[in-house]
Amino acid sequence: MSSLWGCGGGGGTADSAPATADEAPALALPNQRQPEPQLTTGGAPTEADLTAAAAAGYTLVVDLRTETEAGQPEERATVEGLGMRYESLPVAGADGVTPEAAARLDAILAAAEGPAIVHCASGNRVGALMALRAFAAGASVEAALEAGRNAGLTGLEDAVRARLQELCAADPDRGC
Repeated sequence: MSSLWGCGGGGGTADSAPATADEAPALALPNQRQPEPQLTTGGAPTEADLTAAAAAGYTLVVDLRTETEAGQPEERATVEGLGMRYESLPVAGADGVTPEAAARLDAILAAAEGPAIVHCASGNRVGALMALRAFAAGASVEAALEAGRNAGLTGLEDAVRARLQELCAADPDRGC
């Protein structure tokens, strides 16, 4: 799977038609989105969601919750027991939304061998990192924020906008 996939269609539902090669199979995560082909984002999946994901061909689950958040410690065993790869990338609120975390997420997704799920508790931190990831790939501040919204960015938008503006100010060659 390639890094920095192109932006894709809208989110699916559990009743959607079967996925094409360019779409991640439909699930029913809280606040689910499909911001890119082969990528589903949202809130924390249940064990039933993870079982459905494995049956649908997902190969990777990236969890942005911290170790102290409900369900996080148990998820690795569930995901790996279902034959999928589990990656923990803890993002603790706005302070955890950094270019380094976005780069790590990009590297994890680049190594995915099939459809992937990236989630936190609600989807907001996922959207925040996806905005920084889009900016790193060359998107403008507004386009990066839109990419973030398409992946679940809500309450962290002001903090992400400020972070993106800081990054612009630090890179005059960027022309922000």
